[in-house]
Amino acid sequence: MTEAENLSTSALSHESLASRVAELTDQINAFRRAYYEGNTVLVSDDRYDALMLELEAIERANPELITGDSPTQSVGGAANEAFAPVQHLERMMSLDNVFSEDELAAWLEKTGNGPFLCELKIDGLAINLRYENGVLVSAATRGDGVVGEDVTANVLTIKSIPRRLTGSGHPPVVEVRGEIFYNLADFAQLNESLVAEGKAVFANPRNSASGSLRQKDSRVTATRPLRMLVHGVGAWANAPVANQSEVYKLLASWGLPTSDRYRVVNSAADVLAYVAEFAAARHSLEHEIDGIVIKVDSLSAQAELGFTSRAPRWAIAFKYPPEQVNTKLLDIRVSVGRTGRATPYAVVEPVKVAGSVVEFATLHNQDVVKAKGVLIGDTIVLRKAGDVIPEILGPVLALRNGTERAFVMPAKCPDCGAPLAPASEGDIDLRCPNSKSCPAQLRERIAYLGSRGVLDIEALGYVAACALVQPIEPAEPPVRSEADLFKLTLEDLLPIRSAVLDADTGLPKLDAEGNPKVVEFFRKKDGSPAEVALKLLRNLDEVKTRPLWRFLCALSIRHVGPVAARALATHFGSLDRIFAATEVELAEVDGVGGILAKSIKDWILVDWHRDIIEAWRGAGVQLEIAGHDGPGASTEQGGIFVGKTIVVTGTLTQMTREQAEEAIIERGGKAAGSVSKNTSFVVAGPGAGSKLAKAEELGVEVIDEAEFLNRISN
Repeated sequence: MTEAENLSTSALSHESLASRVAELTDQINAFRRAYYEGNTVLVSDDRYDALMLELEAIERANPELITGDSPTQSVGGAANEAFAPVQHLERMMSLDNVFSEDELAAWLEKTGNGPFLCELKIDGLAINLRYENGVLVSAATRGDGVVGEDVTANVLTIKSIPRRLTGSGHPPVVEVRGEIFYNLADFAQLNESLVAEGKAVFANPRNSASGSLRQKDSRVTATRPLRMLVHGVGAWANAPVANQSEVYKLLASWGLPTSDRYRVVNSAADVLAYVAEFAAARHSLEHEIDGIVIKVDSLSAQAELGFTSRAPRWAIAFKYPPEQVNTKLLDIRVSVGRTGRATPYAVVEPVKVAGSVVEFATLHNQDVVKAKGVLIGDTIVLRKAGDVIPEILGPVLALRNGTERAFVMPAKCPDCGAPLAPASEGDIDLRCPNSKSCPAQLRERIAYLGSRGVLDIEALGYVAACALVQPIEPAEPPVRSEADLFKLTLEDLLPIRSAVLDADTGLPKLDAEGNPKVVEFFRKKDGSPAEVALKLLRNLDEVKTRPLWRFLCALSIRHVGPVAARALATHFGSLDRIFAATEVELAEVDGVGGILAKSIKDWILVDWHRDIIEAWRGAGVQLEIAGHDGPGASTEQGGIFVGKTIVVTGTLTQMTREQAEEAIIERGGKAAGSVSKNTSFVVAGPGAGSKLAKAEELGVEVIDEAEFLNRISN
C-alpha cells in the first residue's frame, strides 16, 4: 500500500481528509496553471506526480470528496485569453501514469492481450491539427481538453507540418494530434544565440517549445526550429483502418511527421523489453523523453475499453525516474582544475534525481552564471541525465522572495591565493597562473593522469591522488609535481596521513564533529603496508610501457586530448621529436591546428615541465615508439583499417569505446568523433543516437559490436 493510500485509509477524520483534498486541489491547479498557461515549472515532475497520486488515493477511498475543480477530473489548463479559443471536435485526453514495471505489468494484465503499440513519450507541448479535405484549417493547444488556444499562424511556420496533405483519400475532417518539441541540438543552438545577444536562456526544451509556439508575433516563432511528431488522432468519421499502427502509416503517407521508433509487440514481456531498451538509450536520442506510452493497437479494442473522465483506459504512460527537479541553490563556489581554470559550481539542497542524490552542479564560468540568471537562494531547475554531470537550467522566477543575492566571481584563487586572470586576450575563463605550486591544480593533474582514459593506473584514483599531494603534517608530500610520480617507494608512501577530499568540490570531508577526516592511507593500523600502497607501486611499474600518446595526454598540456595526442604520437614517434617540431610542423598534423600547436610550444618552454620529462625518462618510462623512423613515418605494416575513417558510437559491451578506438588506430585506421561523407563505417552499440542517424542519412555502412570484433580478430 502506498503512503497516499495509507493516508486515505488512516484514522484521519473526514474533516481532515476534506481539508487535505482542498489543499491538494489548490496546489495542483496552481502548478497546472503555471505549466500549461504560463510556461513555468514551479515544482518538479516527481513532486507533482506524488501530489496527484495522493489526491487520487484519497478520492478513490472517499468518492464523496471529489469536487468539480479537482485536477483528477480535468485535463491541462484553461486557454490563454491572448489567443482565440478553439473547441476541439473530440476531447483531448490526458494519460494515466505508472512508475514501476510491476505497475505496468498489472495494467497490461488488466487491459487484456496484445498487440500493444509502444512509442516514446516526448516531453513537449500537445497540439491538435484540424484538416478539412486535406487542408490545414486550424491548430490549437490542448487547453482544458475541450477548448484550446488558436496557434494556427504560428504552427504554419513549422516546416515539418504540411499545410496541405499529400497522397489521396483525405477525409472531409480529421483531427491529428502530436507533440511540438525541440531537438536537443537545436535547443542548445537557440540558447547559444540568446547568450550571444545578451538575453536570458531558456531553462529547458519543453518550456521553450511552449513559449515559442505561444508567441503573439508568428515571425518570432518562425525563427525557432520547432518540430512535431504525430501520436494519434481525434475526430475522424469512418476511419479506413483497424489499428493504431495503421493510422500512423496512413498519416505518414499524407506527409505528416511520424516517428520511426514506435513498435507493435504481442506480449507484456516485449513491452517491458521496449521500456528497458529506451531507458538505456534515452540520453543518446535527439530529443528529450520522459517515458514510454503503451497503447492497445486495435481500434475496436480501444473503443471497447473506453475512457475515464480524463484519460483513455487503453493507453498508459510509463514514466522514467525524473531527470529534472526543482531544488534550492544554497551557494556558488569556485573550484580550480588541472589547467588552472577557475570554475563556479553550485551547492544545492540535496535532491534525488536520475537515481542518485545530487548536492553539486556545474556552472562552467561566470558568464554562464550571468546568462542563466540564477541568484544564490533561488529555487532552480536542475537536470541530471544518467551519468552526465548535474546542470542548472535556470531559476524559477515566480518563487523569488527578495532575499536572493548575486554571485561575485573571486579575484584570487581559492586554493593558493594567486590572482585569477584570463590566460589570453578574449578568453572568457579565468585561470590561476600558479600551475606548479597550486595544490588544486597538482591534485587534479595527478588524478587525471591516473584515469582510465590517460595512463589507466587502477590504484591512482582521486582519493589516492589527494593523499599523495596533500598530506597532513608532519609528513611532507612525496609528490610535488608529476616528476616525482615514478620515483615513489614504499618508504615514501607509508608515512602519509591525508585529509579525505570530496571528489566534486576538492574540499575536505568532515567527521561528525565538523573536523576534517584524516586517514592513514597507505598503511594498516599495525604499521604494515596497505594493499593500495603495494598495488600503486606495481601499477606504476606496469604502465611505463603504455602507448606514447597516453604519456602525452598525461602531461596535461592545454587543448591536448586523446585524439590530438594519438595523431601527434603516430606522426612524430617520440616525445622529443614532438617538442622539437616547429609550430608550423605541429599544426600540419591532422587534427592539431595552430592553437594546439602553440600550446605545446608554450608548455615545453617552462623549465619544471622539462624536468617532468627527464624524470620520467630516468625512471624508465617509454617515451618513444620503437622502430618509428621520424615525422610522417608509420609503425604500421599495413593493417585492416589503413586508409579508413571509423566512428564508434553508443554503448559497447565487450570493450570500452576508448579500447575500440585504440584497436582502430593500432590497425592503421583513424578513429573520428563525427560522421561525414568521408566516414568508412560506423560501429554502433545500443543507445547510438544522432551519429547513427547521420550515418543512415549519408548511406554510411553501420556495423554492430559483434561484427567489429569479428573484423579485428580476423
